[in-house]
Amino acid sequence: MSSGKVRVLVIDDSAFNRRTIVKMLESLPNVEVVGYACDGEEGLRKVIDLCPDLITLDLEMPRMDGFTLLRIVMQKQPTPIIVVSSRSDDEDVFKALELGAVEFVPKPSSKVSPVLMDIREELLAKVREVTSANLKNVMARSNTISQQRVRMPTHSSRLNTFTDVVRKDFQMVVIGSSTGGPPALQNIFSAIQDEIPVAFAVAQHMPPDFTRAFAERLNRFSALKIREAENGDVVKPGEVLIAPGGKNLEFFPKGAEIIAKVSEPKGHQRYLPSVDTLFSSAATIFGNRLLGVVLTGMGNDGAMGVHAIKQNGGSAFAEAEESCVVFGMPKEAIATGLVDRVVALPSMYKEILRHCGYDRCL
Repeated sequence: MSSGKVRVLVIDDSAFNRRTIVKMLESLPNVEVVGYACDGEEGLRKVIDLCPDLITLDLEMPRMDGFTLLRIVMQKQPTPIIVVSSRSDDEDVFKALELGAVEFVPKPSSKVSPVLMDIREELLAKVREVTSANLKNVMARSNTISQQRVRMPTHSSRLNTFTDVVRKDFQMVVIGSSTGGPPALQNIFSAIQDEIPVAFAVAQHMPPDFTRAFAERLNRFSALKIREAENGDVVKPGEVLIAPGGKNLEFFPKGAEIIAKVSEPKGHQRYLPSVDTLFSSAATIFGNRLLGVVLTGMGNDGAMGVHAIKQNGGSAFAEAEESCVVFGMPKEAIATGLVDRVVALPSMYKEILRHCGYDRCL
C-alpha cells in the first residue's frame, strides 16, 4: 500500500455488480480499484499480476468458481478476501469463510434503492477491518476446520434430568465476536462433544438472514443444540442461542424461567448483533453464574459488556492476540482491566469447560 490506499481487485461475473461494487469502492478516499475480472480464471491471473491488498469475490462464476479461486489464492498468495454474496447463498458464505475468506457482505441489489448506501457503508467498514487481519491466523483456522468431521450428535433427552438439579447454580456463557468469528465459534462448539448443563448465547456481527443458516451449520458439529434465537425462547442448559443478524438478543426472567427477547437495535449501535447488549442483559440476570467471552473482531463492542458482567459478579475471558484474526475487540476488553483470563483460541473451549466445572468433558 505504497500509495497509502488499499488496492482492491473486484471479481464478479455480473457486469452490473462489478460496476456497482467498483463505483462504491472508488467513492471511498482510502481505496483504489486496481482491476476487475469477470470469472475465476481471469481473477486468478490478475491476483498474480496486480498483487492487490484486498479482493472482493463472487462465488458463483463460470470457468472457475469462487471456491476454487479462494483455495488457490490462500495457498499460493494469501490475500484478504471479502465475499460479496447474494442472501440466497448463505450456506456458501460459511464454506467460503472456512476456506479462508475473512469477511462477507450481502450482494448489492440490482435495483436502485437506499439499501445501496447501506452496503457502501458496510463495505467501508469491512475494508478497514479486513486490511488489518492476521492472515496467518485466518489460515490456521481454515486448516483446523478442514480437518473436522461432521458429528451427528444424538441430542439425547439426558439433559432434561439436569434442569431441576442445577437450577440454583444454572450457568450461562455469552460469547461476542466479529471478523474471524464464524470459524472461531465453530472451533469452540465443535470441540464440545459432551452434553453439559450450561446455556450459551452468541452475538456474532452478521447481517440479517444469515444467522439461521450459520446456527444450523454450527449445530452439525456440536453435542449442544444450536439454533437462531426467537422471541420467547426459554434459555435451557445444553442449548446455544445465536442472536439474529441485524437484531439484538436480550433476556428477562419470567417465573423460574429465563426468556429470550429479540429486539431492534438502538440508534447509536453500529455493530449488530450487539455484544454489549447481550452481555449487559445476561449480567443482570445470571450475576456470578455468568461467563462472558470476547473473541476476534474489530472495534470495542463487548468492552462495556465486560464492565456490566464484572459489576454483577461474573467472569470474563478474552481471546489472545496470538490467535485473533483481528485483535480489536479482545484488546479493548483487556484494556478495561477486568478480564480474568486471556486465552488463545485452541484452548478456549477447555477453559470455558473448566470454568463451568466440567473438566471431565475434556
